[in-house]
Amino acid sequence: MNATVTDFHYGAVTPIAAYLMAVLGSALGLRCTVRSLRREQRGRKAGWLFLGAVSLGCGIWTMHFIAMTGFSVDGAAVEYDTRLTLLSLAVAIAVTALGVFLVGYRGSTAPVLAAAGVLMGLGVAAMHYLGMAAMRVHGSIHYDATAVALSVLIAVAAATAALWAAATIQGLWPSLGASLVMGIAVTGMHYTGMASVSVHLEGAADSTSHSSIGMLSFLLSMIAGPVVVLIVASAIVMFDPALVLGEDGPSTPSRTGTRTTPPPAAPGHRTPEPEGFRPSH
Repeated sequence: MNATVTDFHYGAVTPIAAYLMAVLGSALGLRCTVRSLRREQRGRKAGWLFLGAVSLGCGIWTMHFIAMTGFSVDGAAVEYDTRLTLLSLAVAIAVTALGVFLVGYRGSTAPVLAAAGVLMGLGVAAMHYLGMAAMRVHGSIHYDATAVALSVLIAVAAATAALWAAATIQGLWPSLGASLVMGIAVTGMHYTGMASVSVHLEGAADSTSHSSIGMLSFLLSMIAGPVVVLIVASAIVMFDPALVLGEDGPSTPSRTGTRTTPPPAAPGHRTPEPEGFRPSH
């Protein structure tokens, strides 16, 4: 029989928490990519891009599994396969790294953005449905093809927009604004994909709660690692000298070793002679 499913077993708590994690991952990814574009960071470009990719991948993946804590199947317990769950995390980081490094080293031209956005979007969708494949219920899971296709299109559009924003938007506040929009897109992709899900139970429904302590403990333990990564990345970005000093933008001249030339004197103005100077006769 078909079971009743919902994505909001705990009300608005899980979607809000999932959205905040998507925003955090997007913000860190954008800020790290901006730092990689600065001239004085050329020697550390790969490091900043890698940190941005890991932050964005962990943010998207954590958003997915926080949202999944609110997924309920009436009359069936929900469990997850550990290997597939960890594989979905690896896929999330790998595909975001591919997109970020393509734009970081090849530029933000339309062909590069299109190729990187499609690859990254398909990878994010693969992460989502791989995470769904890790789910175990006493029955079979079915998907509506139209909703699945729509979720993939949203993932591609969100990935392309994220890469474009990372390569073109400068400054702290514009980046934060872009992150808020990105959080809506990524979270919207997740819940669009979840709208395609239906569960057919095998046999009679049982009284086991979907939100067992064991399942919640498993999800929280899976989420803990990526959350720690995001916290560390946040500390690195927050204490970055360019952010502390308010130096935003793709490049900033060095504050040391720069010789400044005074403006030319106005006509008729006599430049004062240095102290101790005596004209020779």
